[in-house]
Amino acid sequence: MSADIGRECGDDGEACCASCAAHEKARAEAFKAGPADGKRRLSRETRLQIASLAAASAIAVGGYLVQAAAGLPGAAAWLTPASTLVFAAAYLLAGRDVLLAAAKNVARGRVFDELFLMSIASLGAFAIGAMEEAIGVMVFYKVGEMLQEGAADESRRSIRSLLAMRPDKARVSRDGQWVDCLPEDVVPGDLVLVRPGERVPVDGIVVEGAGSFDTSSMTGESAPRAAGAGDDALSGFIALDAAITLRAERPASESSAARIVALVENASKAKARTELFITRFAKWYTPAVVVGALLVAIAPPLLVPGQRFADWAYRALVMLVISCPCAFVISVPLGYFGGLGGAAKRGILIKGASVLDALADAGTVVFDKTGTLTDGSFSVREISPADGFDEESLLGGAVAAETHSNHPLAVAIRDAWASTGKPRPVCDDGSYSEIPGHGAVALVGGRRVIAGGDRLLHIEGVPHECRPAAGTEIHIAIAGRYAGRIGVGDALKSDGKSALERLRGLGVRRIAMLTGDSGAAADRVAAEAGIDEVHHGLLPEGKLERLEAILGQEKGRGSVLFVGDGVNDAPVLARADAGIAMGGGSDAAVESADVVLMSGEPSRVAEAVERAKRTRRIVTQNIAFALGVKLAFLGLGALGMAAMWEAVIADVGVALLAVLNSSRALR
Repeated sequence: MSADIGRECGDDGEACCASCAAHEKARAEAFKAGPADGKRRLSRETRLQIASLAAASAIAVGGYLVQAAAGLPGAAAWLTPASTLVFAAAYLLAGRDVLLAAAKNVARGRVFDELFLMSIASLGAFAIGAMEEAIGVMVFYKVGEMLQEGAADESRRSIRSLLAMRPDKARVSRDGQWVDCLPEDVVPGDLVLVRPGERVPVDGIVVEGAGSFDTSSMTGESAPRAAGAGDDALSGFIALDAAITLRAERPASESSAARIVALVENASKAKARTELFITRFAKWYTPAVVVGALLVAIAPPLLVPGQRFADWAYRALVMLVISCPCAFVISVPLGYFGGLGGAAKRGILIKGASVLDALADAGTVVFDKTGTLTDGSFSVREISPADGFDEESLLGGAVAAETHSNHPLAVAIRDAWASTGKPRPVCDDGSYSEIPGHGAVALVGGRRVIAGGDRLLHIEGVPHECRPAAGTEIHIAIAGRYAGRIGVGDALKSDGKSALERLRGLGVRRIAMLTGDSGAAADRVAAEAGIDEVHHGLLPEGKLERLEAILGQEKGRGSVLFVGDGVNDAPVLARADAGIAMGGGSDAAVESADVVLMSGEPSRVAEAVERAKRTRRIVTQNIAFALGVKLAFLGLGALGMAAMWEAVIADVGVALLAVLNSSRALR
């Protein structure tokens, strides 16, 4: 389920009740409009359901009191046309949606579901004069359904927050002057100016200026990306340290940010609905009950001399009423309700009952890297001095050269020096200069110190060994000599490795990582966490394509979960069987996900799966207990030894005990 509110749908994606389409539409409209004061309000559909159930109950009680005052037993109600009409009106008020939905499902070929059994059981109760029972069956069913609705989060998936990625204006060159216009008015070939701190409005190519971009919203990369003439600049990138002029390559409607919005919409539509456990149970329970009742009605009169068809048909109807899943439809939603509530107390917000089932069936978990498995903040991870230098001189030179830089890598280097407790070295007055997108140059004690990327060393003509980078590295040169390199990266969260081990202990067979970061950085984190399957350098489209491939490979082998935190993760979160967002992540990720972890700890993913499995066990216990009692009474009913109200009392007792068992899910 993708945070579905209301009745769950079957494996064919069709609504299980007549009002489902209208119900979903009303919910979506209510979410789009949103209450002005931000308070939760019941939808019009829910208010109508409550009013219908209240009216049905009141009418049924009134009819029963009138009948009792007249001294008529329940079965004699057929002798009173007025009371029959009263009970029929109450029955239709409570159960019209169920009857219509059952009829539509039969027309579609989906005969044996819980709706069909509810319908024939209640109509059977009417046939034998137990009209109060028929009404009670429908009221109980609708109450159980509403309990399940109340357990689901009122928020609906929305991609409105994704629009914040797209600036509301672009600065373009018109007749030699920079003028502001809407991004939609930018055409390919226009020159667009992006100043520090601003978002790139359209996809383009850098033609003037050099600097670095914060690309985290698009790629999830933690390290800023250097940009110079000829480099790509995608919409949603943020210019960090210099003004950059780019030539627009695509209109705003075809930009990378617009494609993410479309990806989320399409992923939500393509997402398979997770079928509730009770729905799967009904697929074998309902036909078994119907076939058993038919055999009771037909077999004895045909095989045993002297048996009357009318007597055995009556017993078959009694069996149908006894088999009515009242205890199921009350206790099962309450089990889910308890599971959702218990998880919420632990800061795990789950957006619906079928999400719990998807978590319980987890066979594959796919993680994003930055901000999900790692803390997303830079720290110095390695100091490798060259011959003739030591770690202190290397780090000190880098700190002095980066004295005035606000670049995230420079901040990480200064923090590393601060941990030594020694006075911070500084550059000579007036000597500092920053080369956007490359690094910084300064004089320290009269010696020229360079700190930056490998490209800066080539620009400055510093001899050094060229080799593939093992991650994000800052190279240092002092007085024209290569002094060494400093490796900077984000660290694996403290509970990252243990969380993955715990998931494997819960039966998760496959754990993978999808990231937009470089291969070296991704492989390092994967090795620390114990992940064997890594896919790196992925844009949002690439992540979605890779997840689609995993979904295809794992079809029928359990659900696929995705855990992420960024805007670029929103399409994948929407498409996974259950998307799990870190609460500290972007609004787009939170709204696209089915589960939100308020603490952002990877261990909470394992806890969510574990709690879902516990909830499933409680629901299974309730079903097994109710089924055992019903089978006993079905046997007695077939032998003519169980009256209707005895079975009803037993059913209510089972429901109460199941409710008590369901309360365990809260703990």
